[in-house]
Amino acid sequence: MQAIVQDTYGTTAVLHASDIEKPAMGEHDVLIRVRAAGVNIADWAIMSGLPYIARPVYGFRRPKNSVRGTDVAGTVEAVGAAVTCFKPGDEVFGWANGSYAEYSVATEDSLALKPARLSFEAAAAVPMAGLVALQALRDHANVGPGTTVLINGASGGIGTFAIQIAKALGAEVTAVTSTRNLELVRSIGADHVIDYTTEDFTQAGRQYDVILDNVSNHSLGDLRHVLTPTGTLIPNGGRFDNRWLASGGRIVRAAVLFQFSSASEVRSEVEDPNGMRPTSRL
Repeated sequence: MQAIVQDTYGTTAVLHASDIEKPAMGEHDVLIRVRAAGVNIADWAIMSGLPYIARPVYGFRRPKNSVRGTDVAGTVEAVGAAVTCFKPGDEVFGWANGSYAEYSVATEDSLALKPARLSFEAAAAVPMAGLVALQALRDHANVGPGTTVLINGASGGIGTFAIQIAKALGAEVTAVTSTRNLELVRSIGADHVIDYTTEDFTQAGRQYDVILDNVSNHSLGDLRHVLTPTGTLIPNGGRFDNRWLASGGRIVRAAVLFQFSSASEVRSEVEDPNGMRPTSRL
């Protein structure tokens, strides 16, 4: 089969098409004929070998799995002997091991049936970004009716899911984005929009119950001051200017800072640069 593979870490120049064997299956695995695959910061991170602290997970000198891609949508080609939820011909989406290929393998519990009204392309964009947003707001921040939520970096993959999820949970949503994306975030439900090129939300004098920070372009102190006394900060900025720790160092600093401040809680729901799946099933 054809696949996009890499033999070493680096830029996109290390990626190349190659003929390889179909992936082997275990008894709990599903073989998928790939119809569409998502692209996430995690795929870039593994391609680049960043952050260095994660290399014990995905390979010291080169990736353990040479085929990139995790988000997938496609048709079940075959199932392992212990698989009970799917059968050949089912249309599925979820997490797979190496989705930039004609065929990919996923465990049964990392897939869901694709709704008929959802295209393969749309379904492939859901797993990582959608689950991170869902877990951050519903599971960690306990967002509900009347919660005031600010989403910094609202027009990206996680941000656009987060707006819609927060609204579905009954929250009042403020979306921070650039000028060109103001109408986009309004169109998917944001109650208030802030153009970060002309306004700094940390200086506007308003406080929020929850801040989902996908960008990490403000100091932790500034973010603390725009949280309510019992508010929750979710630092989800996957910055890689620190090649050893990426955003890990910021999360540790946030936990320490908030431990000794009146603004309450820090939750980490980083889009995982190691390609490891979020804990919720689709």
